[in-house]
Amino acid sequence: MRILVVGAGATGGFFGGRLAQAGRDVTFLVRPGRAAVLRERGLRIVGLGENTVLEPRLLLADQIDGPYDVILLGVKAAGLENAIADLAPAVGPDSRIVPMLNGMRHVDVLSERFGASALGAVAKVMSTVDSNGDIARLGELRSLSYGSLDGRPDPRLDEVHDALTGAGFDTAVSSDIVGDMWSKWAFIASVGAVTCLMRGTVGEVNAAPGGTEFAEAVVAECAAVTAAAGHPVPDADLKAISATVTAEGSPHTSSAYRDLAGGHPVEVEQIFGDLVARARRLGVPTPLLDLTTLHLRVHQGRVEGR
Repeated sequence: MRILVVGAGATGGFFGGRLAQAGRDVTFLVRPGRAAVLRERGLRIVGLGENTVLEPRLLLADQIDGPYDVILLGVKAAGLENAIADLAPAVGPDSRIVPMLNGMRHVDVLSERFGASALGAVAKVMSTVDSNGDIARLGELRSLSYGSLDGRPDPRLDEVHDALTGAGFDTAVSSDIVGDMWSKWAFIASVGAVTCLMRGTVGEVNAAPGGTEFAEAVVAECAAVTAAAGHPVPDADLKAISATVTAEGSPHTSSAYRDLAGGHPVEVEQIFGDLVARARRLGVPTPLLDLTTLHLRVHQGRVEGR
């Protein structure tokens, strides 16, 4: 099956790179600047003792040569609109789009544009793009799950699963991908709020008096929103989220915190703004998430005003 990976950053670069490494028919749809870096250095996956160098097949938007079977969408929220316009010529009647974005806002956008071709998905990976433009691994977590958004059987899902499985990361077909996406949203919002609002690692936050109680209160707010929305976080997942944000001595942060600390744009609206807006509509109070959202909006305004 032909696989198109839209974006070659921390997420798309990792999963697409693993698929290419496993010999799958993979092409990366990238912007000219990213293409120049990849042509010069190759697609490099580094860190945790790894130094993989790949020479990926690259396309610019005006070079798409027809439909692809599987389209992995690995851009950040700010790039979604442009990515949709770029990838549209690659979507045919049998194509399936696997969006590896955070939150839920992108679901309606993709479904409205591409209908049943858009799947739901949950990507979990600890990676970032370093100063050299390489994909730097920060942890061992690496999994990708997907499923139909309406829960109905999709005859193409088995083929998608076969195309993505056995490439160096865990894969799964989910019978409740929407619920899984909400659970991941609660996780990233919890870790993001704890680390961004307190400007520190999980361990640093919990070492301060009141830090653990603060972290637990953030998790409770996130869980309350997901429950009110009709997608309560399963008990096991909720315990795992709480354990992550209250771990003593943990060096864990979040991608939002790393972007914040580096002076880069943050996915404030995708992760936090949309969540607190839904909380308002559902009548759920979220004072800590509100404060996090305001904090990151101030940062975002400063970055965009440069």
